Amino acid sequence: MSKSKENIRVQKFIVLVAVLLFAIKMTAWYLTNSVAVLTDGLESIVNVLSGFVGLYSLYLSARPRDANHPYGHGKVEFISAGIEGTLITLAGLFIVAEAIQSFIHPEPLNSLDVGIVLIGISAAINYGFGYWAYQTGKRNDSLALQASGKHLQTDTYTTIGIIGGLVLIRFTNILWLDGAVAILFALLIIKMGIKILRAAVAGIMDESDEDLLEELVAFLQENRDPKWIDLHNLRIIKYGRILHVDCHMTLPWYLTVKEAHDELDKMEELIAQKFGNRIEIFIHTDYCMEFSCKICRVKNCTVRKHPMEEQVNWTVENVASDGKHRLAE
Repeated sequence: MSKSKENIRVQKFIVLVAVLLFAIKMTAWYLTNSVAVLTDGLESIVNVLSGFVGLYSLYLSARPRDANHPYGHGKVEFISAGIEGTLITLAGLFIVAEAIQSFIHPEPLNSLDVGIVLIGISAAINYGFGYWAYQTGKRNDSLALQASGKHLQTDTYTTIGIIGGLVLIRFTNILWLDGAVAILFALLIIKMGIKILRAAVAGIMDESDEDLLEELVAFLQENRDPKWIDLHNLRIIKYGRILHVDCHMTLPWYLTVKEAHDELDKMEELIAQKFGNRIEIFIHTDYCMEFSCKICRVKNCTVRKHPMEEQVNWTVENVASDGKHRLAE
């Protein structure tokens, strides 16, 4: 099964589970009249809506590139994550408003024992499917699926906290704790929503992924060929799970077009061994200049103008710079 199909299959399960858990939590709220339980139920509404949005985005991102979308449809996953982050944040704000109302107009709670059991069942289901979704999304480089999984896992943590609050209320009968618990976990929900929204905006704005850059550059440095004199102007753009990489590589000027092309193929195959087919790379070749001799490791070069003095190790900073590498004068 392809990674795209696996992502879609997992997301379908996420949608079905979200609908089931929403029904369980709203039943618990109906029985208990607890604002804290309503907090959990409202978050499940977000799970249902974002589940359908995530499913559509995964379906769309799996479509092949076409004339109107030459880089594919992968960026829709960032839009999906952005919608989910927005919905989560709005749900958190609504919960805070409801909790404040419960402070002003407190109401008695009912059937807490049954409510605790129902919410506990939903927490166990939530965490299991959330862990599955997140790990699958991480393995398949799907931001939408990772967002869904992380949301379900965080939902589990808030549910556990709400259960703790309900147990405390059950034994103390302090009703204002219901609103306090709701506000506490609503703030955690808002924080999570903002974090997901931030990641989505970063993807849409093509923000550099520093961790990925460091991993890629370190791998290339470790496996670089002596003829790869320098690498510069390297950039990475995310299109869903596909990473578009373009860069300039300096090669000896006397290589034929075929020989230079062979070096590019060698680097592309090296990257594919490490990152698989999630990376597509476009390399522009530059020819070496006289100052390049001082950092060139090619042995027995018949046109060398200066002896090799020092190798310039590739780092995120110097491979991102727009210019051939050279030693400081």
